[in-house]
Amino acid sequence: MSVRESLQANPVVPVVVVNSAEEGVNVGKALIAGGITTAEVTFRTAAAPEAIAEMSKIEGLNVGAGTVINAEQCERAIDAGATYIVSPGFSASVAKVCRERNVYYLPACTDGTHIMAALEEGLDTLKFFPAGAMGGTATLKALAAPFPQVRFMPTGGVSAANLAEYLALPCVLACGGSWMVSSALVKEGKWDEITRLSAEAVEIAKEAQA
Repeated sequence: MSVRESLQANPVVPVVVVNSAEEGVNVGKALIAGGITTAEVTFRTAAAPEAIAEMSKIEGLNVGAGTVINAEQCERAIDAGATYIVSPGFSASVAKVCRERNVYYLPACTDGTHIMAALEEGLDTLKFFPAGAMGGTATLKALAAPFPQVRFMPTGGVSAANLAEYLALPCVLACGGSWMVSSALVKEGKWDEITRLSAEAVEIAKEAQA
């Protein structure tokens, strides 16, 4: 499955921060129960590699690694079982590792210079981060004009309130967000609430893309 096919099948990509593999597994099961079949586990905590490894065992869950900023992290994430890599910016060294290991890469690109660098690496499906701070849908519409071949996954400032607005844009394949897996919900073990918010996000996505 290509990156575009994967994102079309998973138009809502939860950005997950966990402090243990156990938390990760509970989050993963809650997401699946809510109809979300992917999770971007950030490399912001020491637990990330183990969490990715354990979450990858959950049937039907596609697990990637986020906040990957260098080649060493990228190697560790892929070794742990990450099937895709997401970065807060563009890194040629991370792109090289992903290319060599046949794992797709979603770097964040918010201007023409970085989009062109990504295109030179053969990447035409990109993260747009921080979406809200960088002008949201207005900026995406502007970038879509000179780069009609590019598709985006906006992340940062995306919520249930504006998810449909983003997904309605032809240049947007999916949206990343943490509102359904907030740190507070994870810390308090509110797995049922994560499932409820996930199901709500899936329904919003279905209606927006109908």
